[in-house]
This record gives sequence, C-alpha cells and structure tokens, in this order.
Amino acid sequence: MGVTRLSLNTRKLTVAVVCTSVAALLAIVLITPAIARERKLYPVDEGKNDTSFSVFRERLLKAVRARDKKYLLSTIDPQIKWSFGGDDGIREFRRHWKLDGGDSKLWGELIDVLSLGGTFSTSGDQKEFWAPYTFSTFPDDLDAFEYAAIVGKNVRARARPSGDAPVVATLSYDLVKAGFSENSGAGTPGWAKVTAPSGKQGYVTRKFVRSPVDYRACFRNMKGKWLMTVFIAGD
Repeated sequence: MGVTRLSLNTRKLTVAVVCTSVAALLAIVLITPAIARERKLYPVDEGKNDTSFSVFRERLLKAVRARDKKYLLSTIDPQIKWSFGGDDGIREFRRHWKLDGGDSKLWGELIDVLSLGGTFSTSGDQKEFWAPYTFSTFPDDLDAFEYAAIVGKNVRARARPSGDAPVVATLSYDLVKAGFSENSGAGTPGWAKVTAPSGKQGYVTRKFVRSPVDYRACFRNMKGKWLMTVFIAGD
C-alpha cells in the first residue's frame, strides 16, 4: 500500500507540475503580443559628439533659418542625390526646390531634418552622418510605410483632428501605425491619424509624428569638408 500510495502521490505531483507549466506557458503566450506592440524610438544624436560636424551643423541650421541661399548652396555636393528618378545634381535640385524663386519649402524641411538628431556611419573610407534619427535608427522589422515615430514626450492623441477633441491616448516616443493622407482617414491638414500601442485610434498634430521615409539627409566628410550628398524622401 505504501508503494501504491507513493506512486499515486507522485502521479498527482506530476500532473500538478504539468498543469502549472501549461498555465504559465499560456500566460506567456497571451501576454507577449501585448508587450510586443509597445515599441519606442527614443531620440539619438551622435552629431554632437563630433566637433567638426557639430560646428558645421550649427552654422548650416543658422543659415537655413536665415534663408541664406549662398551658404546653403556652398554645403551641397554638386552630385547630390535628391530623387529616385535619376535627376541628380545640384542644378536640378535647385530648380526642383525653386531656390531662385520665392519662399522655397526646402527651408522648412531642412529645419525639421537638422533638428532631429541622427547617427554616423561609414561608406568606404568616408564618414557620413544620416539625419534624422527617425530614419537612421528605425527598426528594420517594421514596415516603414505603415509605421511612424512619435517625436515628443506626452503627445496627446485626440478623438478627432481638433485641439478641442477629447484625449484618447498620451504617447511618448512610441512607434505607431500612422496615416498622413485623406485616403488614410487623416482628412484634416496638420494632423495624422495614428493607432496607439493600446490599439486606440486617434489624431496627433503632424509635427509630433514622423515617417521614416519622410525627408532625410546624408552629410559626408569629403577632404575635410562636410557636404550634403543626399536629400530625399520616399523609398
């Protein structure tokens, strides 16, 4: 009887352990997807760690804010890549952005790009800096056309594209599903429709959400001089 009782107790213990393990496994399976949805992309700026680039960027940003076309053009590589259509070069770049006309939209785009950090890399034996960080550090496993980065802390997502609408979520450097066009449901200029990590949908002021395929720039140190070799959007 002792042996029988011991065997029975052992079987009960084994069953209990198995049940506990299964329950724990199910809990992990159920919890993991929720955790996986919460992704952050915190600001990164390696540019401030390189004195020559930091000085160059500060001077360039000052010139851009002052609409100093002469200085800007002096920092652009003659063979700058600015489109995927093959129309590279500073002459077409200048024409495309209407730099010789009125108030070019390039100034505003450059301010955004230059103000959002970035990271260094190398191409051959040349040092490069890619900006903004929302492009250079964006996760490879996320669809760059479906997801975007919240570029601020405590950013409010609202029920409607209006500053008076109720707040449905508060976001801080989250990676979110985002739509910027009327076809995506955004509808109102200046707002982007987003899906928060919680699954709630709302609208965020456009300046606080940035797509990784928005405008980005590459600056290369060529013979001791920093030049902008790429300024492009899309993929």
